[in-house]
Amino acid sequence: MSENLKNGLLVFVAALLVVNTVLLVKNGSTSYVDPKEAKSTFQRTADVAKAEAKPKTEADISAADPMAKASDKPTGPKTEISFQDTNHDFGTITQDSENKKVFTFTNTGSEPLIIENAKGSCGCTVPKYPKEPIAPGATGEIEVVYKPGKQKNKQTKNVTITANTDPAKTILTINADVEEV
Repeated sequence: MSENLKNGLLVFVAALLVVNTVLLVKNGSTSYVDPKEAKSTFQRTADVAKAEAKPKTEADISAADPMAKASDKPTGPKTEISFQDTNHDFGTITQDSENKKVFTFTNTGSEPLIIENAKGSCGCTVPKYPKEPIAPGATGEIEVVYKPGKQKNKQTKNVTITANTDPAKTILTINADVEEV
């Protein structure tokens, strides 16, 4: 066997061991599992996909990201936020279009509302939000601009609002059916 072939096989085996170790650690395994008792890779993948398809709570998000920024968990007195609507369907739109929706909200609590962040689920969904505190009883607006680019078919995008509310995160959802031009 040539030296290059031997080295190539060694690299391949080492890569397989690394991938196997990463998968074991990712799946929470700390010991050897008898292959006869282990689920197939396909079944483990299906189980993970099913678990990830469940709606995520704020606790799930925090547990999944222990390095979350401090701004992900606002401090100070809590208040309440009430939106006129949290979902909007643009209907049928075309690729490369610019689509705006203004979500109106009211601070229904007794403390000033401080929106610490508003983040779209992708770069195609960009929110603008008030940076100054919203007094109790006052209203405000979050403008969401959706630019589908070359996306096609039915699309669902989210904007996550982080504020001094309980729960700290509120999700706004937009939908559209994007037609190819």
